[in-house]
Amino acid sequence: MKPTWWKARDPEEPIIPWWLAGMVIGLLLTLAVAVVAPLGMSSEFAYMGGRLVSLFVPQAANNPYWQGKLGIGWETMLVLGAFLGGALAAWLTRKPSLEVPSLWAQQFGTDRGKRYLVAFVGGFIMLFGARLAGGCTSGHMISGISQLALSSFIFAVTIFLTGMLTAKALYDWRRA
Repeated sequence: MKPTWWKARDPEEPIIPWWLAGMVIGLLLTLAVAVVAPLGMSSEFAYMGGRLVSLFVPQAANNPYWQGKLGIGWETMLVLGAFLGGALAAWLTRKPSLEVPSLWAQQFGTDRGKRYLVAFVGGFIMLFGARLAGGCTSGHMISGISQLALSSFIFAVTIFLTGMLTAKALYDWRRA
């Protein structure tokens, strides 16, 4: 019996078909553009940092970059929703996993702390680069490409090529 799209049994079978996920993202983007602005998340992490800093250093709220941005808005809800949605999907599908992926374990061991640290540092570098360039990774990949922005296509190609080269460097060099 083939499982329904929301209750996949086989770990190799997708939980939601790619076309349905794409349609939902497209509808969410259309709604966001119509109501507020194109989707993006990386700016919100900078604003969250600003909120945190201003708790301890109140004059930091006077920084021009944070003017009018330290309240909780739709971007905060988008970030929280992405986290909570991922947690809910893992729970509903009975697939929450804190395990180290087998390919990582073969190459670098099973230490979760090391894996999480490397993932955090990699994510931080990507987020820092996106903010340094005045952009946003999800903004380019979802909003920019849907607007046919050349810079977003260049960004997407660069991200995928860099990801493939990084994976090759991390996993293939020990096999030689």
